[in-house]
Amino acid sequence: MISRIITIALHTCKESVREKVLYNLIGFALLLMAAAVLFGSISLGVDQIILINLGLSAISVFGLLIAIFIGIGLVSKEIERRTIYNILSKPVARPEFIIGKYCGLVLTLTINAAVMTAGFYVALFYLQRRLVGPDWIGLQCVYFILLQLAIVIGVALLFSCVTTPILSATFTFCVYVIGNFLSDIRWFGQESGNTSLLKLTSVIYYLLPNFSDFQTISQTAHGVAAPPYLVTANTLYALLYITILICASVLIFEAKEFR
Repeated sequence: MISRIITIALHTCKESVREKVLYNLIGFALLLMAAAVLFGSISLGVDQIILINLGLSAISVFGLLIAIFIGIGLVSKEIERRTIYNILSKPVARPEFIIGKYCGLVLTLTINAAVMTAGFYVALFYLQRRLVGPDWIGLQCVYFILLQLAIVIGVALLFSCVTTPILSATFTFCVYVIGNFLSDIRWFGQESGNTSLLKLTSVIYYLLPNFSDFQTISQTAHGVAAPPYLVTANTLYALLYITILICASVLIFEAKEFR
């Protein structure tokens, strides 16, 4: 079972890497980091803050695009190409197929994030001519970004099992946007004084992934590390939510009939 999942994951990773969009996204990310160095060099006293903000934001934004636009095709693309029949006719269980596809895209995203992170630190070194202790806080932020994107991939995979690629991309993006404002949405429901609205916002708050605790770019730019408890909490939260998403995807995919 493990060997089959690994095989599917590696195949998915290779297939994703062949997508030209990945190279374009990495190129744009590196160009943005180069622009950060340029803008930083002409800004007095805030060059490092500008570079860290733009660099980490580039990793987050381009990682999000990869997670959504590759994630929505993980299942639907196999169905459209009719390759799903060949895969499932072999001794590959449907849960193995889903888990392997998910792990493959997570691996692809991790590799691309590593490349962009390396570019970020090259730009930071170029700007400062050195790398000191607080600079490595950025790795913690990148870890949070990867956790967040791993959840987004799970959401994209779930929608990919349910609907068309266009609707999957739309729904996944909406979940991501709403997930960044869940605390505000819940506060709005509490302050409204409307019982029905409070119940609705509470359901949304507990149902959708909460990404607010993963957003540490701003504090990283000012050299402030996240407390250890937040690292543990975010990791456990991401693992729990990803497990739920994959289980839901497996259940939906198990019920699908291919003709």
